[in-house]
Amino acid sequence: MQEEDGPLSDRIPTAGLDTLGIETRATVHWNLVTARLVELAVARGEGKLSADGPLVVETGQHTGRSAQDKFTVRDAETENTVWWGKSNKPMDPAHFAALKADFLAALREKGDLFVQDLFGGSQPDHRVRVRVVNELAWHNLFIRTMLVRPDEADLKGFAPDYTIIDLPSFRADPARHGCRGETVIAVNLTEKLILIGGTKYAGEMKKSVFGILNYLLPTSGVMPMHCSANMGDDGRTAVFFGLSGTGKTTLSADPKRTLIGDDEHGWSDDAVFNFEGGCYAKMIRLSADAEPEIFATTKRFGTVLENVVMDDVTRQLDLDDNSLAENSRGAYPIDFIPNTSERNMGGTPRNIVMLTADAYGILPPIAKLTPDQAMYHFLSGYTARVAGTEIGVTEPDATFSTCFGAPFMPRHPSVYGNLLKERIARGGVDCWLVNTGWTGGKYGTGHRMPIKATRALLDAALDGSLNDAEFRTDPNFGFKVPVSVPGVDTAILDPRETWSDKAAYDATAAKLVDLFNENFAQFAEHVDQGVREAAPRAPATAA
Repeated sequence: MQEEDGPLSDRIPTAGLDTLGIETRATVHWNLVTARLVELAVARGEGKLSADGPLVVETGQHTGRSAQDKFTVRDAETENTVWWGKSNKPMDPAHFAALKADFLAALREKGDLFVQDLFGGSQPDHRVRVRVVNELAWHNLFIRTMLVRPDEADLKGFAPDYTIIDLPSFRADPARHGCRGETVIAVNLTEKLILIGGTKYAGEMKKSVFGILNYLLPTSGVMPMHCSANMGDDGRTAVFFGLSGTGKTTLSADPKRTLIGDDEHGWSDDAVFNFEGGCYAKMIRLSADAEPEIFATTKRFGTVLENVVMDDVTRQLDLDDNSLAENSRGAYPIDFIPNTSERNMGGTPRNIVMLTADAYGILPPIAKLTPDQAMYHFLSGYTARVAGTEIGVTEPDATFSTCFGAPFMPRHPSVYGNLLKERIARGGVDCWLVNTGWTGGKYGTGHRMPIKATRALLDAALDGSLNDAEFRTDPNFGFKVPVSVPGVDTAILDPRETWSDKAAYDATAAKLVDLFNENFAQFAEHVDQGVREAAPRAPATAA
């Protein structure tokens, strides 16, 4: 994964764009390295350099994924393999054909195109070759940063398995293309082609590769995971599942452990391997004290900062300013974080941690799960976001995203759930549910779980000492909760005792139990009796 230029011809593969049916008059920039892409992005007015070196860009109206504008072509390949529904919306092959024709026509008229040949997946036996075609230099830099960069010797003979074409300037036509509006993400698994148009949010590209691997790997018995991962000195891995905002990136960047990756991984027979070669962290209100390793990347050349506010005169960053986006992000090579795995891989897991930010203030800061309970909570994919930041808004909003990543899971959730349960049983893995959300009351009354307490509890879980603690059984959810842990305030371990109004806790707990059960009804017929019995019990009762 070299950063040096080398002879330009060595970076141009034998299999060019014409092998993909792409004809263009554009100047094609093949596999440019970071410095050259930064130079071009600045020269083309796509971004600006901050005082400390990162490239700062804005994504316009799209500051996050356009989940409602993503479609998968429904054909003979996908008819019975894709889980059609809210997360996987179908597109007719004829509409995709029209969209592809219009994309190819748009490519013919471009002045410059930027192409990167990359790997999705760090374990050679389970990776996919991806070619990404961009009209923006900074987009090309982003995807080069986020995916696994081939060695120089691999580029000349590179032939892609899948191709992504990303044209933010393209405007889709719902009548002609069978989509919802001018923005479209269209996935054709038969043609192995993904078309992204009408959005400058670069994360669409990385998640498209994640979707490809989530479709392919289960057929080989490999478990794809929306998770972060790190490794102890013993070589055993800890996996952290969680939705956005629950702490995947923060908690995996632990100076005492080796980082494997912060977002997407596969679990094969002999390894946990990162799908990516970079990290994509939230920047809003980033703290040098709480997250020093990630904060340091905001002062490194090669980092790409999206929608981070910068002073036009001093080029100093204001990470607390959310006027451009609450979802401000930073993309940086994984080796910007100290103590990272050289191969982006670690051993098979010893611990699985499922992170939730429970804004209802009901779940304990940590609980031990049986394999059946682990599958139940994996399929549930629960977190709770605050309803808003307006004065007087205090009611949380429950979010259930199956497998902690429903928008990226093409197959039925039971495929991933059964793979997880099988691998947990085979490896004797300890499973934990960790609440990084609220304690002492729900959002608006209580306060956020102290990160020092969360880290102390995780340390005890990962070093094995927590297994020797005394546990109680939670009356609502049935999992085991430690009664005391050295270095952690005992009061925080029993959520009900942190509430001044115990009746309010019981009523809120009963509501949350009902929300879990209502959501899980869709999976009940696809799991065995043990998993069904892992559901919480209603009505909730006090301990």
